[in-house]
Amino acid sequence: MSHPSDQQGQQGGQQPGTGGVHERVLAWSETELGVEGRVLEVVRAPAAVLSAVGERVDPTSPETVQLAADLVATMRVSPGCVGLAAPQVGVGAQVFCVDVSEHPKTRDHHGTFVLCNAEVVASSRNEKAREGCMSVPDLTGDVKRASRIVVRGQLPGTGEEVELHANAFEARCLQHEIDHCQGLLFVDRVAGAHAIFARQTYL
Repeated sequence: MSHPSDQQGQQGGQQPGTGGVHERVLAWSETELGVEGRVLEVVRAPAAVLSAVGERVDPTSPETVQLAADLVATMRVSPGCVGLAAPQVGVGAQVFCVDVSEHPKTRDHHGTFVLCNAEVVASSRNEKAREGCMSVPDLTGDVKRASRIVVRGQLPGTGEEVELHANAFEARCLQHEIDHCQGLLFVDRVAGAHAIFARQTYL
């Protein structure tokens, strides 16, 4: 997910969810993976991999560990990028990374982390806001998503199962990346053509 410079819609003054920040996820770092991440090319729609459901992965396999490191490395060098999923680098797998810590709309957050085989297990408080995506670079769209969610997934490398509570912008980003792993883009979630906009670029 990328942050459109013309993003509309405030998240409002939500209180943090009752679950609090997951300490293990907050403490996670890509250095745990023990491999050097490579910067990969981000594929763009209408590439077929973006509309296919990703395969579930073994989070402890060397291939998954390398993919996790590559996703973080690619996210880090991509301006405005707050999340990146495996299909966006041409790999049909249910793996993604997120880091919304520097984003102005962020409330509480878990820093940088990677999840494998993630799913939303609870959600509430739907709100509409503007989204962008590196795989759809010329457009943004108004998307209604839950502003409080519980996500279950596995950490790469160790395979630990974690269940984390996310709010506001981090919740939106997680839903965006989980959608990628299920073959969905934000343009598949908008209410119609009236909710899609040309991305504005400011020099």
